This record gives sequence, structure tokens and C-alpha cells, in this order.
Amino acid sequence: MEDNNYEISKKSGDLLNSMYDDFYNLFAPSPTELDQARKQAFENFKASAEKLDFNKLAELYREEQESTEKAKEDAKGGGSNGNNDPEDDNEDAERIAKEKDLLNFDERIKNSALTEDSKIVLKKMIEYAEKYHNREVSKYIPFNMKIYSDNNNTLYDIVRIIGDAFSTYSYLKNKKSVERSFHIVEENAHISDLYNESNSIVIMRDADGILNKTEAEQSKFLTVWKNSILDYSSKNEKGILTIYTDQSKQKIEDSLMLDPTLKNKIFDFELFTERPSNQEVYQQLVNKFNSDNYMIEPSFNVKLLDYVTNTYSKTTLSSSEFVDAVHEKIIFGAKEKKLSEADVPEYDTNKSIDEIFKELNELVGLKEVKQVLRDLVSLCEFKKKAGQDFKLKDTNLHMVFTGNPGTGKTTVARLVAGILYNLGYIKQNKLVEVSAKDLIGQYVGQTAPKTNSVVNKALGGVLFIDEAYSLASRPGNNASFNEECVATLIQAMENYRDNLVVIFAGYTKEMEGFLKSNSGIISRVGYQIEFKDYTVDELIEIFRSMFTKAGFVVTKQAIEKAKEIILKYKDTEGFGNARFVRTLYEKTIIQHAANTKDSNDPELLKKIQSKDISDDNIASL
Repeated sequence: MEDNNYEISKKSGDLLNSMYDDFYNLFAPSPTELDQARKQAFENFKASAEKLDFNKLAELYREEQESTEKAKEDAKGGGSNGNNDPEDDNEDAERIAKEKDLLNFDERIKNSALTEDSKIVLKKMIEYAEKYHNREVSKYIPFNMKIYSDNNNTLYDIVRIIGDAFSTYSYLKNKKSVERSFHIVEENAHISDLYNESNSIVIMRDADGILNKTEAEQSKFLTVWKNSILDYSSKNEKGILTIYTDQSKQKIEDSLMLDPTLKNKIFDFELFTERPSNQEVYQQLVNKFNSDNYMIEPSFNVKLLDYVTNTYSKTTLSSSEFVDAVHEKIIFGAKEKKLSEADVPEYDTNKSIDEIFKELNELVGLKEVKQVLRDLVSLCEFKKKAGQDFKLKDTNLHMVFTGNPGTGKTTVARLVAGILYNLGYIKQNKLVEVSAKDLIGQYVGQTAPKTNSVVNKALGGVLFIDEAYSLASRPGNNASFNEECVATLIQAMENYRDNLVVIFAGYTKEMEGFLKSNSGIISRVGYQIEFKDYTVDELIEIFRSMFTKAGFVVTKQAIEKAKEIILKYKDTEGFGNARFVRTLYEKTIIQHAANTKDSNDPELLKKIQSKDISDDNIASL
């Protein structure tokens, strides 16, 4: 028994020592005072322990252990005698239901379009409502808030979460919401009538509706709004939650500046939403066309995604307005219940020079190319600023681009057209793309007119001649045709030097031979730029960036699958570099659409997986 008493004593000592540790770690102001406090406290404990009846303590300890075991059994099987208290059961069921509700709200918030910071704010609001319901806190906070959103569906989704959560915890009397635009507010009752016993959430929208009114109307309606909110709160235990919403934060702030009470005392909270991604907008459009029972060709999906990617970020329309506008434009132009890439509208490619260089900098690799273009712009801008103060030679802007297929020559040529247009060196932002067959005739006397026709189309812009080495003179019956074409181009480069820029492009080795045999061209070319092959890592980055720009998420396994395919083809003859990657991207989009045709899960729709990627018939696109 003495050994048993010793064990109980030791355990009790350890237990109380731990308790003192916890307490004084929390409240001792310094390590020195902590040590002194613990030492004194433990000495007091030891003195008291000498007076303890350890037999009695051991008996109490065993009773506590038995009680704990019994509680565990009751929790598992409903108690040994089955006589549970119904009231306790009801409380447990209610507690479990509330916990499930909270988890459900967390999941809905997670899937909402709120920013990450705003998701945290909304979760804290709901947690506070639960604590208020459980009487853990006593102060009722109205949670009047500003929500910045350009999408009605997004806004209503957030309002439903708030209504469901707050009514579940009886923080609001019900989940009924009502909304009104300031554009249609013409008398006091249009605001005050919203604050009544049947409503729990009032949504006021469109800050322009206030900002565009006269000063007298602004003051009157904002005062009515303020008083309606405060009067209802003062007369009712649970107020009405007011939401002020607009897509512009600045407009909301400008309107609230007109009434300091609204700004500083009523609207204490704000939630921000994320604008739907390119992929989400694209998916909304696809769903609309599917619901209209249109037959959709795979090529339509690819071009539609390109259209959204290049236009949505620039529009001033809300996401829902953009979707409706694009949907109507395509439906109006469609000739039958079948949509092909021809039904997707073209988009304006004009960009500022800052936008062009932003796009250039976003291109993977091409370090030397980017530097050459920066130097070119610096020179052109310097000449403009210098004016007649310096005798500088005219800048020769004709160029030669050399490199393998898919190394970015055509893409950079389009950017060059935009740069030169912005600098005023060409009159139109246009790039006319041709190859040898578009310039050379099939019989005597046809080549010069054919070449001149192409030149005339390109005047005011940039003429891009791909595979220009095909213009080299070769032994045979048509050798003179090639020579005639080159001679015509040289003459045009000279005659239209202020109204035309010509870019010759092609494989490095072949272009070297072409230039050596045509001294008239090389003497008129100001820039020769080499486009090197992309590395495997750069090609993977291009592949990933195509999907990221379109709003997709690519899994690690999908990236590995793409890398395997790229490695398989990388060293084959005629490998297309970024052109190959573009083909793989388009095939993946088509396969992903097929794999997800029966799904409405937004997470799945925007996730590119390894099963979406294949090199089957990769040359067919």
C-alpha cells in the first residue's frame, strides 16, 4: 500500500507541478519572476502535500478513473442501463447539427468567388453569429457591409450564404432579402419602405445612382437611408443587415463621403470578389451554346477560348454582360444550328507600346530578341526627340528573322508591327503574311504583278515573308521567276522605305544561302535577328502559360505527361518548337472538353489532368 501511495503521490506531484507551470507561464511577467513564483508555489504545495491522506487520495483517483471509463461507454453505446436523458440527447443532436452547418458554410465560402482575405472575414462573421446564438458573446453587431462585385450571380451566391448562416444561428429573423438600385430611387419611401419586419437583408446597389443626383437629392436620400438603418436597429433586438454593392470600390467610397455616419459608423465591413477567370467565362459561354442545342465543332471551342483570352481582360463590361454580349454576337452571325471557328468574331489587336512590351516580356525565352527590340525602340524614340538637331541617318527597319519553326518569328513580327505603328513609323498596325507561292507566278509575266499586288496590300504596314529562302534562284525553268520576284521586292523596299517594312524569315542555314546570293537584299536590311530553339523547360513553361492565361489549372501529372511527349518529339526532323506545343495545347482542350462533357463541377472543368493529354494524331491539327 505504501508503494501505491507513493505512486499516487508522485502522480499528484507531477500533475500539480504541471499546473503551476501552465499558470505561471501565462502570468509571470519575466523569466526571473517566473522561476521565483514557481519555486515558492511548489514549496507551498510540498508543505500541503505532507498533510494529505494518500489512502483517501488514491480512492478518489480510482473513482475518477471509473467515472471517466463509464462516460466513454455511455458515449459509445448510449450508457450501460440505456436511460439517457432525452434533454441531453437533444442538446447533443443540436450541437452536432450546428457543427455540420458550420462545416457546410465553410465549404460554400471556399467555393465562392470571394478573395481569400474576404473568405476569412465572412467566416469570422458566421463564427461570431454562432457565438452570439450560444450566448458566448452579448453584443449584437449588425455587420452592414460593402460588397464589390461585377457579377450578379456571384453577389447572390454570397447573399445566400449570409442569409442561410445568419438565420441558422437566429442572428437574423429570416433569410429574406430585397434589393433596390439607386438609379430608381426617386422618393424617400423607395428606401424607408425596405426596412420592415418581413425583410432581413437589404441590398442597395449602383453608386452612380447617388453620384449622378443633385446635391440636394444626395443629401436627402442618404439621410433617409441612414435613419432607416439606425431607427430599425434601435427598435429591434435584431436589425436588418444592409449590403451596399457596386463593381467599383471608388464609386462606393465617393458616395459615402457625402455622409460621414454612413462611411464611418454604419458600413464597417467590406467583401471583395474575384473577377471570373478567362476559363470560367469561356465555360459559361460553352454552357449557353449547349443549352441552346447548338452543335459545336472542336475548332469552335479552341477559337472561342482564344477570343475570350484576348478580349475579356480589356472589356469594361461586367463578366455577365460580356458573356451575354459575346453570346448574342455569335448567335446573330450563325447561319445554322452548328457552330464552327468561322462563327467566332475577330478581335481588335491594337495595343499601346507598353502593352506590347508587356506581352513581349511575358514570352518565354527570346532574351536576345527582346533586347534587340528594346534597343530599336530606344533609337527610334531618340531620333524623334532629337528632331533636326542631329544629322542622323534614316533608320533602316527592314529585317531578317532566322530560326527553326515555332521559335516565335511570326509572333514577334506581329509585335514589331505594333511597335512601329505606335512609334509612327508605319501608318497602319497590320502584318501581311505571305510565302513564296503568294509572290511567284506560274508563267512568264505573272510574277512582277503578283508580287506588286502583295506589296500594295502591305503598304502602310509590315510585309512578313515566311520561308523566304524559297525565293532563292535555282537551276531550272522557273529560275527567272524567282529572280524577278526578288528584284521586284528590292525595288519596293527602296521606293516605299517610308511606307513599308519587309521582314524575311526562314530556317537559319537556308536563309544564310539566300542572303549571300542576293546582295541587293542584304544591303537593305537593317536588323538580322536569330531565334534560337526553345529548351524542354521553356517549352513546358509555354505549355503551362497557355493554360494559365486561359484560366485552367494544370496538374503535376499532366505536366509530366506533356514533358514526356515533348521529349519524344524534340529531336525529330522538323520539330515545331512552340508550334508543336500549341498543337498539343489545342488537342488537350478538345480532349478535356470530351472528358468533362457530363460534369458541372467547376473545379473539374478548369483542371487539366494527364488523361486529357495525348500525342495520338498530333499532326492532324
